[in-house]
Amino acid sequence: MKIVLAGGSGALGRRLAAAAAGRGDDVVVLTRSARAASACRQVEWDGRTVGSWREELGGAVVVNLAGELVDRRPTAANVRLLTESRVQPTRALAAAAAQVRVRPTVWVQMSTLAIYGDSGEAVLDESAAPADGPVQMAGVARAWEEAAAGVPADRQVVLRAGVVLDRGTPALERLTGLTRCGLGGRIGAGRQWISWLHIEDFLGIVERVITDETLRGVVHATSPQPVRNRELMAALRAVLRRPPAPPTPVPLVRLGALLLRTDPALALTGRRAIPGRLQEAGFRFRYPELAAALEHLLAGQTQARGGSS
Repeated sequence: MKIVLAGGSGALGRRLAAAAAGRGDDVVVLTRSARAASACRQVEWDGRTVGSWREELGGAVVVNLAGELVDRRPTAANVRLLTESRVQPTRALAAAAAQVRVRPTVWVQMSTLAIYGDSGEAVLDESAAPADGPVQMAGVARAWEEAAAGVPADRQVVLRAGVVLDRGTPALERLTGLTRCGLGGRIGAGRQWISWLHIEDFLGIVERVITDETLRGVVHATSPQPVRNRELMAALRAVLRRPPAPPTPVPLVRLGALLLRTDPALALTGRRAIPGRLQEAGFRFRYPELAAALEHLLAGQTQARGGSS
């Protein structure tokens, strides 16, 4: 199987490329600048215009992850950057796919559960309607999905993912850093829901949606057991062997976000999403429970640091 990864040089893209290559797939990474150390074939593109790279799409599986990290201040300039970094590559891919003799067999369009905004206590499956805002979350995600509507492919899956937990990724590194520094208490009220996913389950889900012809349209890539923020922080403290910590009040979260140049909504909002379609299809999660997922990802770090407190 030939798999073309757009945005394949990012953290998730590298993991997907390695997993697919390990299965014996022919993996092509579309990149703006080739990396010297890469086990996969790299093809340069600018992410905006159609070039000779379009020939790679013929009869291939396309996985579109292209887009800048959302961990930014919610300014108009950043919203524009986040939107354009997703919409422009998606439109270029769609235009290129329309020009090849044999169109892509499967198109996996990456998206995010943030498209539902701050959904409170509602339990969200794939039938839930996207929210109108906030613009840096739901607005960017809606534009991303709309750019991929009607792409020329035999089958398309829009993969709305939760927070993917993996070693070395910004989300987990920031959470573990705060916890080790004694700031591992609940954030705000701590009631906000976190839809999360272990990296190995993310890789398994992508493989499943590529090979399972019954799956098309929106699919949630998230653990079947979302947790509240206070449960997430308690689990982190337990795995990292840290004592109870005081909560971080909302004003302090907003101040910290300003200093860290990030969006406070990433910590203060949440959604309670479930992977309804994957469960119906019989997908088996390796790490459905948060405690086991964190133990697998962080136990080695804890031992390496000697469990100091």
